[in-house]
Amino acid sequence: MPNQPPVPANQRPLDALAVATMLLLCLTWGFNQVAIKLVLTEIPPNLQACIRSSGGLAVILLVAWLRGVKLFARDGTLKPGIFAGVVFGIEFVLMYRGLQLTTASRAAVFLYTAPFFVALGSYRFLGERLRPVQWLGLLLCFAGVATAIGVPQANVDRSVLLGDMLVVSAGALWAATTLIVKASRLLTAPAEKVLGYQVAISIPILGLAGWLTGETIPRVPGPLVLSLISFQAIWVVGLTFLMWFALVKAYSASKLSAFSFITPLFGVAAGYLILDDPLTLAFGAAALLVAAGLYLVNRPAPPAIDPLLTVPKT
Repeated sequence: MPNQPPVPANQRPLDALAVATMLLLCLTWGFNQVAIKLVLTEIPPNLQACIRSSGGLAVILLVAWLRGVKLFARDGTLKPGIFAGVVFGIEFVLMYRGLQLTTASRAAVFLYTAPFFVALGSYRFLGERLRPVQWLGLLLCFAGVATAIGVPQANVDRSVLLGDMLVVSAGALWAATTLIVKASRLLTAPAEKVLGYQVAISIPILGLAGWLTGETIPRVPGPLVLSLISFQAIWVVGLTFLMWFALVKAYSASKLSAFSFITPLFGVAAGYLILDDPLTLAFGAAALLVAAGLYLVNRPAPPAIDPLLTVPKT
């Protein structure tokens, strides 16, 4: 039997370490939705995101210095890095604006359309192909998320629909940053540099958005809010995003993005435990749908049949 061509490093299936890391990231990002809601009581959205990116950038610079990463070396990543940074910044502007118009539950569903955009983009630009069973897995995951947070909802007006579209656009831009990394010289750059581009460029974009919308911080935030904004800056932006981009550089983009469906499930659980949000039996059904979907998405393809074995002996 002829040797099968090796799987490119950046398209290989997820191993146990990648799965465990993604579960940790999704747990963190799910709780982060609760942290954002708690901080919003004292710090408005765009300024909150701007402060978070500023603190995260400091952590990224420190990690890069400790690891000896040369962030300012010329390596052909400037143009795609700036492009990714602009997309990253606009993504958060759209997401926060959408959250002002639509409900948090609807926003969670529409934001996590991102894996569909990644799958389509991976097929179009990266040469990755999803089998029909994997598309079914993505659909099951999305159905699980929708079930967990209780959509569709009644009394949806034009304002809510506009918010939905803004959040869908944010999900598309989220997918775009993943695809830009995979399809450009950023793929060979250190994760600190890849994330540094995005976080650094997002700071003026978010600050400008906050200024244009008249956001202010009327008083010094309390200890809880300061702790939560530090959690967002140091752990979420400074470290988990680094872990995410390291995974993006090493594994299949579409399979990694499928795991993002777990994040709103963790968010629902965190809301129940911390904010006393209601938890229904739908959550259990949703968890099963998501688990089944992830199994289908990550199930290895059947081995190719050697054509020589199909030729009858004469």
